[in-house]
Amino acid sequence: MEIRTIKPFLEYLDSIHERTLRAARCIPADKLESLCAPGKFTAGDLLRHIAVTKRFMFAETVLGHPHRYTTESRQLADGLDNVLALLERLHAESRELLSRLSDADLQRLCTTPTGAQIPVWVLLRAMTEHEIHHRGEVYHYLGLFGVAAPPLFGATSEQVKAAGTAL
Repeated sequence: MEIRTIKPFLEYLDSIHERTLRAARCIPADKLESLCAPGKFTAGDLLRHIAVTKRFMFAETVLGHPHRYTTESRQLADGLDNVLALLERLHAESRELLSRLSDADLQRLCTTPTGAQIPVWVLLRAMTEHEIHHRGEVYHYLGLFGVAAPPLFGATSEQVKAAGTAL
């Protein structure tokens, strides 16, 4: 789906971010840096990655600047409160920068970190897919931690099943 106007896109971006925050706030503080397997992101790494990639890779790239994403390490933010603050701060910075785009800017080409030339709107769509993808991993961590995950749209799958009819 093509993004043709910036304002509705920013509202959509905010709604994606809010659902990410709801999941992030459920992570037990003592499990934030637990690994599910060697060499994989921790839940904290995932949240830092979402934050810094949005701000320092996606936002910079669509504005025509070189990306500045280099790490998602604990040196950026350590502890759940600090990680949540980073997630919120970098989302706000990204949103403010993206709000400067005109609707016409969405059609111009930008150069991705790998050198591809694509319309700005395509990279913005990829930014939302990136956050949603990693939020799914956060949900998986919540399951591993034995924590009930918040419903995405107000109802759990069990509630939807109970309200449905049998096949």
